[in-house]
Amino acid sequence: MTTDLVFERSAWEAVVTHAREGAPEEVCGVLAGTREGDRGRVTETRRVPNVAATPESRYELDPAEQVRAMDALEDAGHEVLGFYHSHPRGPARPSGVDEAQATWVGYAYCIVSLADAEPTVGSWRWTGEEEGFVAETVRVQSA
Repeated sequence: MTTDLVFERSAWEAVVTHAREGAPEEVCGVLAGTREGDRGRVTETRRVPNVAATPESRYELDPAEQVRAMDALEDAGHEVLGFYHSHPRGPARPSGVDEAQATWVGYAYCIVSLADAEPTVGSWRWTGEEEGFVAETVRVQSA
C-alpha cells in the first residue's frame, strides 16, 4: 500500500516549530485536513500536551486534550488524519516503543526529527496487522 501525506507549508512549519520549542523533550499533537483515497492533505494541527513520565524519550498525548483537539478539528469541518510527535535527537522513524503503543489503525503517525541541522518529517500509517507501520511519502506543498 502506497500512501501519501501532503503538508500545507503552514502545517509543516507548525509541527517543526512545536518540535523546536519543546526540545529537548518530545512534543505531540493531532494532524487534520482532508483525505482523498490514500492521499492525506494536512491543513491543520493542534498541539496536545505530552504527559509521558519521561518526556525526553517518550510521548503520550494527554487523553482528555487529545479528544478535545480531535472534536474541535472535526467540528471545524476537518478530518483527523493522524498524530505527530518529535524525536529531538533520534531519527524520523518509529521506535520500538512507538510501534508497541500505536493503536489508531489507518492513521498517520508523523515524526519530526531534529537530529540533523535541518528538521526531517517522516510518516507511517499504522496497519494494525503483522506488518505494523507502512511508510508514507511526505511532501510539503510549495507556496
